[in-house]
Amino acid sequence: MYLTGFADEAAQDLTTQIKATKEIGWSHISARGVNGSNLHELPDDEFQKVANQLDEAQITIPEFGSLIGNWGKKISSDFQITLDEINRAIPRMQRLNTKLIRIMSYAQEPWGHDQHETERFRRLREIHSRFADHGLQAVHENCMNWGGFSADHTLRLIDEVPGLKLVFDTANPVFQLDRSKPEPFPWQDPLEFYQKVKDHVIHVHIKDCTNPPIGETEPAQYTLPGQGQAKIREILTQLKADGYNGGLAIEPHVATVFHATDGQEPDWQQCYDSYVEYGKSMNHILRELDWLPNPDETTLS
Repeated sequence: MYLTGFADEAAQDLTTQIKATKEIGWSHISARGVNGSNLHELPDDEFQKVANQLDEAQITIPEFGSLIGNWGKKISSDFQITLDEINRAIPRMQRLNTKLIRIMSYAQEPWGHDQHETERFRRLREIHSRFADHGLQAVHENCMNWGGFSADHTLRLIDEVPGLKLVFDTANPVFQLDRSKPEPFPWQDPLEFYQKVKDHVIHVHIKDCTNPPIGETEPAQYTLPGQGQAKIREILTQLKADGYNGGLAIEPHVATVFHATDGQEPDWQQCYDSYVEYGKSMNHILRELDWLPNPDETTLS
């Protein structure tokens, strides 16, 4: 097991992201945004500077948090957008020796409407195969996309897209209704979700929050790990018992909420401080569980 995190929640610039990572005592970053752009959207010259800086800092990138098929893209969107993202991501993953790329299954249509499942499966098979052809692994996240409707929907993706693996996000079930159960749909249970899909999980995002208020879709609050309703300790205990040896990537959302649309500039010092606090809180929980990362991968603070 190793520890990593979405350090763009600490800062936009890479220098500060690296500083936060090292302050926690880690040597991995789950790459998503640098200078306000996703890593596969940076201009080539800027990406080369990022890659060289990571090499100099001895920071590795185990995961690309891509925009491919994410909750912001409808299934009716032009597939060429996705293909272009793939074509930009592959050489950059190869340059950084990154093996995993987070994808999704396109935005959910309103429940009861046509979900265009045949087209979703077709696209995901193409996405997966293009990365697999280069020895790279696409991993699907249970976010606000078709596969996030329930654990059963995620398992359907596994059946429909041979070779697809999963990144399990601990908090996303907390603000997703379980569409596999009778109405009125209950909130999903994070531990139940994990137990259903765990045979296919090779990466985990650590996030915690509380159920949304009635009639809303965003969590009432994002919290430090173990202080919300994502059952972090129970899931970590189960992961340890299952012999899990992949990554645990923190995605705090405590100070910076990437679903926000109000356009307000974050307080970046608060973002930095909360990210470091979150990472150290994870270190503390893992020590309590007597589950330490591989000493060759990272060092707990």
